[in-house]
Formats: sequence, structure tokens, C-alpha cells
Amino acid sequence: MGAAIDRIWKVHGDGRTVQPGEVVKPNERLGMPYMLGLGGQHVLAMFGATALVPVLTGFPVSTTLFWSGVGTILFNLLTRNRVPSYTGSSFAFIAPVLAAKAHGGVPAALGGIMCAGIALFLVGLLVDRAGYRVIEFLLPPVVTGSIVALIGLNLAPVAKTQFTAQAGIALVTLASILLIGVVVKNFLSRLSVFLGVVVGYVFAALLGKVNWDGVRAADWVGFPDFTTPTFNGKAIVLIVPAVILVLLAENAGHVKAVATMTEQNLDPVIGRSFMGDGVATTLAGLFGGSGTTTYAENIGVMGYTRIYSTLAYLIAGVVAIGLGLLPKFGAIISAIPVGVLGGAVTVLFGMIAVLGARIWVEAGVNFRDPVNLVTAAVALIVGTADYTLNWGDYSFAGITLGTLAAIVIYQVLRLFQPEIPAPDTAIGDSLAMPLAQAPDPRGSAAGS
Repeated sequence: MGAAIDRIWKVHGDGRTVQPGEVVKPNERLGMPYMLGLGGQHVLAMFGATALVPVLTGFPVSTTLFWSGVGTILFNLLTRNRVPSYTGSSFAFIAPVLAAKAHGGVPAALGGIMCAGIALFLVGLLVDRAGYRVIEFLLPPVVTGSIVALIGLNLAPVAKTQFTAQAGIALVTLASILLIGVVVKNFLSRLSVFLGVVVGYVFAALLGKVNWDGVRAADWVGFPDFTTPTFNGKAIVLIVPAVILVLLAENAGHVKAVATMTEQNLDPVIGRSFMGDGVATTLAGLFGGSGTTTYAENIGVMGYTRIYSTLAYLIAGVVAIGLGLLPKFGAIISAIPVGVLGGAVTVLFGMIAVLGARIWVEAGVNFRDPVNLVTAAVALIVGTADYTLNWGDYSFAGITLGTLAAIVIYQVLRLFQPEIPAPDTAIGDSLAMPLAQAPDPRGSAAGS
């Protein structure tokens, strides 16, 4: 087992530290004790959102966790360990799934989720075979940066709601994360989010703010509930068109963000990223889980720790599968107070927004060009304010509309521009900067 791991992930440096200006690349790793801690940190980063979506849509949480873990492992296999990502529950599915349940309950909604996964896989297959230039055309840096940023900003109300629900606990958690990440000088700073959550959890327990009822009632071992889909035309039409564009844009935006942070050109694997997410969503729909997307929350963790090893996601996927099979352990995680989550996501969601801006900087986006300026301006406001458009049974929210606005405004206004300015630096070109000169994401965030 150890030899196989060494063949896939070479040890970075001394296996214990990450020097200033360096990053741990997807095909690298640190020592296994550190990687286990990082895998746990990614589980914590994804858990709140991944568990919340099934709660809101009436799906079983354990099943969603189980298939998110399986999907994450398959995603990293399909992308050949080049795109470190976690495939967790997508918020884009909430409104269409709730509407689709009126046409046959959870099984009908699962049919729509499965069809969305198949559609995403087919688009990925087309992009992988025909080339990623079509994605470059539709999603230039000004658009992808806007999408990444608006996703982080759109999540800000979630962070505020969770933070203000238990402000004292949230403040202790947030302060712990910041202090551990900045003041501590050894590897513990790389585990700042994980350790900050532990500190917040213990603090909440001492105050008597942790509800242990679910932990006491949960079984130690048990299989999750599996549900098979049925196929209803109305349910499929409600789900697939509403989510496919968001999933494509989120996925491409996240790949661009990871490429920027790891100083690599990942455009050639965008198609495989779509395919991996499609497989994860298809399996979830086939057996009773929530539709998935690559997780911005975990990209925030990577930006903060500067560790992008795909081994951390393999570990996180295995842990998620274990959570789906161990209700007692899952109940302990589920008992994390909302204030603890609020303190953690205040940092993580903010990092996502800043990473969108970093895409603009690294790609050299020219905001003196009015097309670039209004593309980003409108998309950010629509996404941040969570504009909502209701059309019959359809409900399009801020991320969907902001994504659509960025793509359409850029492409349409570019046609009317009498003289095309010098193009923005391609993401791949901007990543030629030597690693030694790359900005430290932790330092940039602290200084912003």
C-alpha cells in the first residue's frame, strides 16, 4: 500500500513543512499523519453544506454522505489526480428538486438528478474530445473570475446566519482559526480550520450548547437508505435545464481557481472534470443521494493551507463513506453547533471570493475595457444580492442568474465593440510565473 502511494504521490520536501512561496502540488503529499489531518479538514469543510442540502430537500443525509465520498474518489480517478476537488451536495439542486418532488416524490427527483448527471457527463465527453477551446471562448478569465467570486459572495448570507445564531461561539472559532493560521509557525498552522473547529466545538460543549440527543440515539453501524429513481418528464425538465449551466460554470470556475493556485494549466482536463462530476451526480441520483458539484468550500481550504494533494481528497472520500456507514460518528459530526460552522465558513467563503479576484489578477484582466468592467459588475451584484427569477415551476436564483449574466453580457457586448482590445492573458499563460515568485495565498488573504 505504501509503495503504491509513493508511486502516485511523491513526498514534498521533508514531508513535514511547506516553505514560504511553495505549494504542495496535486501529485505530491506530506507525511501520512499530516495527510490524515488534512483529509479530516476537508471533511469538515464539506460537511455542513453536504448535509444541509439533503435536509432541505428531504433526502437521507447518510446516503448523501456515502455517495459524495464515492463520487469524490471516482472524480479524482477520472481527472487522473490532476484536479483536487471534493464532490459534495450542490445548492443548485435545491429549488428544482423541491419542485420536481410534486411530480412523483423523491424517486422522481432522483430521476431528474440522474439525467442531469448524464447530461453533464456527455458535455464533458464532448469537451474532452473536441478540445477545451469552446470553454475558453464561453468562459474567459473575466467570466470565470466573476463566477468564482460571486459564488463566495452569494454564500455570505449563509455565513452570517450561522455566525449570528451563536455569535460568541462563532467568534471563538473564527479567532482560533486566524490565530492558529498566522501565529503558529509549524505544521499546525496548515490545520488551522480543523483545529479551530475543534476549539469551537469544545468551547460550545463546555457552555452546554451541544445537543447530544442524536448521538445517543444513533446506531454504531448501519447501511444508509438506498432509493432508486423513477423517470417523470416534468421532473426531468424541471431539474436538468435549471442546473446544467450552473454545474458547468461552477466546475470550470473551480478548475480555473485550482489552476491559478497550483501554478498549472489545467484547461485540458476541464472536460474530464465535467465527466467526473457527471459520474458522481449520476450515481447519487441512481441510489438516493443529492446531486453534486465540485466544492468551493474545499478550494478555500486549499487556498488557506497551500496543500493541493489529491491524496487528501482520497482520504476525505473514504472518511465520507465511513460516515455513511457509521451513524454514531456521523451524529457526532452533525452535532457541531451552528456557531462553530459560522466561524469556519466566514473564513472559507471569503477565501472563495478573493480567489475569483486572483483569477482576474493572474490573467491580467483589463478593467479599463468596458466590456470586462460591466460583465464583472453586473454578475457580482446579481450573484451577491441573490436575484431570483420565477418562471412557472422554474426558480432561477443568484448563482444561476449571475453566471448567465456574465456569459451573455460578455459575448453579446463583445460583438458590438468596434475595436477588440488586446486579449486578456490566458490562464495557462499567466501560470508560467515561477513557483518561487507566486504569492502566498495565506498572506494575500490576510492582507486584503
